[in-house]
Amino acid sequence: MKEFTITKNDAGQRVDKFILKSVPLLPKSLMYKYIRLKRIKLNGKRTDIAARLSENDVLQMYINDEFFEKSDENFSFLKAGKNLDIIYEDENIMLLDKKVGLLSHPDDTEYVDTLITRVQRYLYEKGEYDPKNEAYFAPALVNRIDRNTGGIVIAAKNAVSLRILNEKLKNREINKFYLCVLIGKPPKESDTVTAYAVKDEKKNKVAVFSSPVPGGKTMVTKYRVLKSEKGLSLAEVELLTGRTHQIRAHMAFIGCPLLGDGKYGTNEQNARFGGYKKQFLYSYKTVFDFETDAFELNYLKGKSFEVNDVWFSEDFPEKI
Repeated sequence: MKEFTITKNDAGQRVDKFILKSVPLLPKSLMYKYIRLKRIKLNGKRTDIAARLSENDVLQMYINDEFFEKSDENFSFLKAGKNLDIIYEDENIMLLDKKVGLLSHPDDTEYVDTLITRVQRYLYEKGEYDPKNEAYFAPALVNRIDRNTGGIVIAAKNAVSLRILNEKLKNREINKFYLCVLIGKPPKESDTVTAYAVKDEKKNKVAVFSSPVPGGKTMVTKYRVLKSEKGLSLAEVELLTGRTHQIRAHMAFIGCPLLGDGKYGTNEQNARFGGYKKQFLYSYKTVFDFETDAFELNYLKGKSFEVNDVWFSEDFPEKI
């Protein structure tokens, strides 16, 4: 017999969905049979496949050991690096300063050492996350930042927080501000600009138009110039929509590509300022601007978090 104590992350699931995730070697037909025969019980009593689980419920399974996978504690995330720049942490979330060069999630070039695997290792070693006790949830990133961009990434420690923050991000109740270095100076000191973007999936590049076009998505970008000197401008940018490469494409469209950006700028332009190969862009501030109920996360409403040591903003432009 094996028992599963339902955690907060697994609460709300149907009994059958939980079993299929927790005991993948058990055929569905046998699961239904064992529930009918009361070889699978909930809190010591007969259950139904559609019953909803609550936190601290106990699911007892009187079935053969062969259906249970052997525990394997050689989790791949334990091979990830330990270095994490934590801006803020509580029992529900983490705010992390992702550095340029680190992937947010695994891809075909790097599977082991990424921001999310470092988070999972950190929480595992703290005793806050154990895959053996979770049917389906793992700590997850709410937003992501490209490998060649740095800045604040939010991680959710539990399923409830992940659900709430995903909804808030979708509804644009979490505002993100970026610092960037532009080649040239925008036409206005501050402005909110609108354009229309069409993504070329094969080239992974966005074409920008001043008027609506078929397949085009509206993108709205707000910027203000903080300082201009020696042919460069330090600017703060706020995204009012969330399009692919929005800052890079939109700033280039108004005539001021990001320094170091070879995709939307040119190598010739970058060569005039040292030939940088990495773009000068950093997601430096996150504001929880909740307009609707955030339930368990209401305490974050109105809070703002910043990275205070953005590598290119200090002593601009002397350090460039």
